[in-house]
Amino acid sequence: MKLKELIYGIEYTLLCGSDDTEIRNITNDSREVGEGYLFFCISGAKADGHKYAEGAAESGACVLVVEKEIPLPENTTVVMVKNTRYAMGVMSSRFYGEPSKKLTVIGITGTKGKTTTTYMIREMLISSGHKTGLIGTIEVLDGKEKIPAKNTTPESIVLHRYLKNMVDNGLDSVVMEVSSQGLMMDRVAGVDFDYGIFTNLSPDHIGPNEHSSYEEYRMWKSELFKLCQTGIFNIDDENAEFMMKNSECKIITYGKKETADYRAEGHKLYKKDGVLGIKYHLTGELSGDIAVALPGDFSIYNSLAAICIADLMGVPFDSIRKILEEIKVRGRVEMIPISDKFTILIDYAHNDVSLKSILLALREYEPERIVTLFGCGGDRSKDRRFTMGEVSGELSDFTIITSDNPRTEDPQKIIDDIETGIKKTSGKYIEICDRKEAIRYAIMNAEEGDIIVLAGKGHEDYQEVNGVKHHMDERDLIREILEEEDVTKICGYNNRYFA
Repeated sequence: MKLKELIYGIEYTLLCGSDDTEIRNITNDSREVGEGYLFFCISGAKADGHKYAEGAAESGACVLVVEKEIPLPENTTVVMVKNTRYAMGVMSSRFYGEPSKKLTVIGITGTKGKTTTTYMIREMLISSGHKTGLIGTIEVLDGKEKIPAKNTTPESIVLHRYLKNMVDNGLDSVVMEVSSQGLMMDRVAGVDFDYGIFTNLSPDHIGPNEHSSYEEYRMWKSELFKLCQTGIFNIDDENAEFMMKNSECKIITYGKKETADYRAEGHKLYKKDGVLGIKYHLTGELSGDIAVALPGDFSIYNSLAAICIADLMGVPFDSIRKILEEIKVRGRVEMIPISDKFTILIDYAHNDVSLKSILLALREYEPERIVTLFGCGGDRSKDRRFTMGEVSGELSDFTIITSDNPRTEDPQKIIDDIETGIKKTSGKYIEICDRKEAIRYAIMNAEEGDIIVLAGKGHEDYQEVNGVKHHMDERDLIREILEEEDVTKICGYNNRYFA
């Protein structure tokens, strides 16, 4: 493929060489460069690709795409663009045959609910015959492989390759999480979105190398709705009006307000075999009773978003209801049913907002106690430790402070910071640094009517210590504990999960 076929429509300056240059492959990693490659020089937070331009040319790169001046190598075409990240997205799409135009692409953005909603949508679409891929925080499902995710939204050159693989594997649609970072860093440049979904917004990802303010964070979230044909908005969120006002798409709404196109009326909670769920009546574009096998008000909103897409894509209502009655999402209010008398669940809640949200939701089920087990990641803002400690102390009956991903920090010092927050409350707590032993304590001391929340790790199956990721899956830890202990001593033991 010639350079001019990839770069048309993008404003550029040909510094040397020819736009008739034939390109064999593309990359933004200088270590991958070979003969006939196009190399994108990306200015990153940790490294600047322009420093590797000369080496890329020596390795055989026939084209360099830059946004800064560099020494011009001989026998190599160099083009300058305003933004190499944006150019990489558009040019990657073209190199891989514009795969997003061959798929129905559904993008989901918001602070909470993205992951759960993507899985709900995918299951609904598959149930009606759609061959659907997924790109998200947990994994990429391309129709053949299950690939662990590195970023919620992959770098554009990787993203378009995933989309091409989906087309090659016979898929007709994909549902993907779209992060604010992905929008700000042009990771979705060149993606043709059919649908965009706005779930909700609250302060997050604000700080060094992220967003400078909440207003900036919100602005980047809204960019999705300039890229999609149809926008689907949670009209109950206070930021929905801003999102819709800044959109350039057809608008569909969901929520509890009477003006919502897909509306939830009333709700009631239910408990069944250690599983906590919620029911409501759906009105508007569709009408009928809905039961969701996940707890909390947020499950109403996540399911409504999924219902909108499923209905618009022709999924029968009976299929929609069946999926929601059985839905399970790894690490998102994931029930581990090992007892008839208490509930234990795993959730990714890893900041004060998400922890508060789930604890308030669980409080509605009137448990005898809420026992919350969590830690905080190292090499991250200390404020999160104080606020999470305070939230757990206020909303839990008992807290078990443990280790999460300490990274390069001393786990005990992180625990001490959490303790500083929890001491502002009257909440009872214990410190057990080893996470497996902390979970053992929670299970062996569970009482009838308890809800035990293992917060922070969610879908993660590792613990990062000093730059090394060691395998640690909380499901495995629970199984090991059950194998090691006298299960007759566990309150209401009735293991349906590992049987």
